[in-house]
Amino acid sequence: MQKAIIKYGALALGALAVSQPALAAPVAEAVETAAEAAAPAADAVGGGTAYIFNTLLFLIGGFLVMWMAAGFAMLEAGLVRTKNTSTQCLKNIGLYSIAGLMFWVIGYSIAYPGFGEGSLGLFGVAGFPYSMQEVGSADLDTGYSVASDWFFQMVFCATTASIVSGTVAERVKIVPFFIFVTILTAIIYPVVVSWEWGGGYLDTVHGFSDFAGSTLVHSTGGWAALVGALIIGPRLGRYGANGQVNVFPGSNIPLATLGTFILWLGWFGFNGASQLAMGTVGDASDVSKIFVNTNMAAAGGVVVAIILTQLRYKKADVTMALNGALAGLVSITAEPLAPTVGQSILIGGIGGAIVVFTVPLLDKLKIDDVVGAIPVHLIAGIWGTLIVAWTGDATFMGQLVGVVLTAVWVSLASAVIWFALKATIGVRPSEEVEMAGLDIHETGVEAYPGLANQA
Repeated sequence: MQKAIIKYGALALGALAVSQPALAAPVAEAVETAAEAAAPAADAVGGGTAYIFNTLLFLIGGFLVMWMAAGFAMLEAGLVRTKNTSTQCLKNIGLYSIAGLMFWVIGYSIAYPGFGEGSLGLFGVAGFPYSMQEVGSADLDTGYSVASDWFFQMVFCATTASIVSGTVAERVKIVPFFIFVTILTAIIYPVVVSWEWGGGYLDTVHGFSDFAGSTLVHSTGGWAALVGALIIGPRLGRYGANGQVNVFPGSNIPLATLGTFILWLGWFGFNGASQLAMGTVGDASDVSKIFVNTNMAAAGGVVVAIILTQLRYKKADVTMALNGALAGLVSITAEPLAPTVGQSILIGGIGGAIVVFTVPLLDKLKIDDVVGAIPVHLIAGIWGTLIVAWTGDATFMGQLVGVVLTAVWVSLASAVIWFALKATIGVRPSEEVEMAGLDIHETGVEAYPGLANQA
């Protein structure tokens, strides 16, 4: 309606300027005033409408991030050996479900405790358990449905656990892994979230900035995975004498590629919905820019990984290209709005380079990371967090403090849990079970019958 008034006012002004030049100036001023008045109205919507759009953004973003669980499952199933595929699928659907339950019971209350004035903001709990009535409430004062916010936050929690699953694949029993996931999603991850998104120590004291979770989600999962890999040890036969590295080919590269594309798609919800609002023209435009920067960072990571592997090994490596995409996505996650498209490509491209150089480094250190999650989520997550000091509104020291504090907390807490599990119920299967494959012993189901003895 407002656009129509301005449009027809302009047409009338043109006609008036031809027939009555003396009257044209006052009418022009009136049309200009109408245009200025219309601009703010066009940029904003009513409270109820903004509430609907903001809630819809959370819900759409949430189910896209939930779909990333399928991406992790397919990526991991494609990169493990055939004799462990069924177990890996079970781990992924199990960890997603455990994360949802734990985040409702206590995780959300720890992540958003409502730190009081004067609190240092290191640990708090809002309530136990988190009330379903409160989750389902409609509060126009917040600008979005509380339930939609809880759902969006919960799927982030599940993503953190998925990162650990890929690194320690093929040599961890189901029960101890699920126990670790329970504590990771109930306590370890929520504490890190509370320091930044929950208005805690990193946010109020150091001005730490992590838009969508390069550190809070990805590096948290990466540190937990690294500690697990160190304590559990490599797969049998992975490393030989004199620095020999034995290659264990994945079961299905097309499946791993599909998983990567699913993750890429889900990342638009991961980063885009972290804008947290879509009730104004400005918010909608920002979400659009986040989509573009996210996509281009991933593309930069892929291209750099292909070029570097071609130069280094005289052939392109498809698994490096897949992880290059994911590293580019992780790298841009800490600040996907502020950078230009060119900066986003550069940030993602360096993420791809991190993968190419870190994967062989881990092998030299005899750290067995089955899917390359440590380079992708931990190292690229650190890179993406620190570079916010260049592209966003943060200081390098503030970002560094966030990286270090997260490393210390997650590593120590994870080490305690992994060592406790190792000393009590045990973490690894027997050598006979590991060599035969976990599928038949852990799930009783072979994903590829007849191929269980593949090396």
